[in-house]
Amino acid sequence: MGLFINSLGVSIITKADLGTSPISSIPYVLSLNFDFTLGEFTIFFSLLLIVLQIIMLRKKFKAEQLLQIPISILFGYFIDLTMIMPDFMNPESYAIKLVSLIIGCIVLGFGVYVEVLANVAMLPGESFVRAVTMTVKSADFGVTKVIFDVSMTVIAAALSFIFAKQLDGFREGTIIAAILVGFIAKLFGKALAPLKTKLFTKRAPKKA
Repeated sequence: MGLFINSLGVSIITKADLGTSPISSIPYVLSLNFDFTLGEFTIFFSLLLIVLQIIMLRKKFKAEQLLQIPISILFGYFIDLTMIMPDFMNPESYAIKLVSLIIGCIVLGFGVYVEVLANVAMLPGESFVRAVTMTVKSADFGVTKVIFDVSMTVIAAALSFIFAKQLDGFREGTIIAAILVGFIAKLFGKALAPLKTKLFTKRAPKKA
């Protein structure tokens, strides 16, 4: 569920036409300059993040985390699918674009929260952030997520200048999403904290 919600959030943000989401900013810039779709470049980028996790965590990287590979492939195709689904949503006025952007950030933030709540195999972007928090014990997931997103936007901007000689696919919406999504995920975590207990707390068996 989190996987599909995330892809929908990315598509809504991209359709707002104010720049794409931070985690998709690098794949999006590359998709504008090469013959691969946003979803396909997302898969390639995700595989790179998995390799970085293995290097960072070493023995702490569990075999079950390799589930990120099929998840990344599915997520990439979900993005291409959801980019088609909201095809009717092409806002023209700046105000509607901004509203669409905020809605996309909320959807994406909720998707990130659902992934963290499930605590199984997350998307490589969130798994990479979690790997950092595991390595740096004092790091907070929400704050680290914001730092990671901002870093992605800076790299995307640099790639845009290298390949297109301009900020192509990178706008103020990317910066807004970079700041908002991590904090929105954190707010969902606090507001829905009792949900985790209800869903995942093991109950002692009743005595006969």
